[in-house]
Amino acid sequence: MGGTDDDSGHTDGRRLRGERRRAEIIEATLAVVTRDGAAGVTHRTVARQAGITTSLTTYYFTTLDDLLVAALTSVADAYTARIREIVDAPGDALDALAALIAESGGPGRDRALAERELATLAARRPALRPVARRWRENIADLAATLTDDPESVAALVAVSDGLCTAVLLGGAPADVARIRAVLGRTIADPGPTPVRTPTTGRR
Repeated sequence: MGGTDDDSGHTDGRRLRGERRRAEIIEATLAVVTRDGAAGVTHRTVARQAGITTSLTTYYFTTLDDLLVAALTSVADAYTARIREIVDAPGDALDALAALIAESGGPGRDRALAERELATLAARRPALRPVARRWRENIADLAATLTDDPESVAALVAVSDGLCTAVLLGGAPADVARIRAVLGRTIADPGPTPVRTPTTGRR
């Protein structure tokens, strides 16, 4: 019985070390993406960033696509958790979303930049596409809690995506109130559809 416990503890410790190593490699990948763009990611550059051998990166991530998908998944998971918090929390969801978007110009810039680089790369690498869609799907889920109009949902997704890009390009702290105002326009009630008067056929 003692041997079984020792084996279990050894297995658990090895698994935890493996998970930590994977996380370190993913963080190194994101750092390379932020610094050099997605095109700068190779097993060699990631290994150099992480301070490990290239063989270790290929042990955990056999192909470059495996590495890129893992990096993008890490960012997507973090955004999914943030959006889920916004949906579940009381208060104005658009205020919280505006603050999240504004982070792209501040403390969240590196992550947002890496996500944008990898999402753009997904247009050329099909393996990345399912994960790259996560941000848009998350925003659509949030929008669906605010409106049942599919066009308004699509508008909020598109505007959120565009605002993130604008904040990344701005190079200055983002104005949360302005972002909130723009987001609000997308789900404003468009009013009743005008009733058309039937024509009589006369000119």
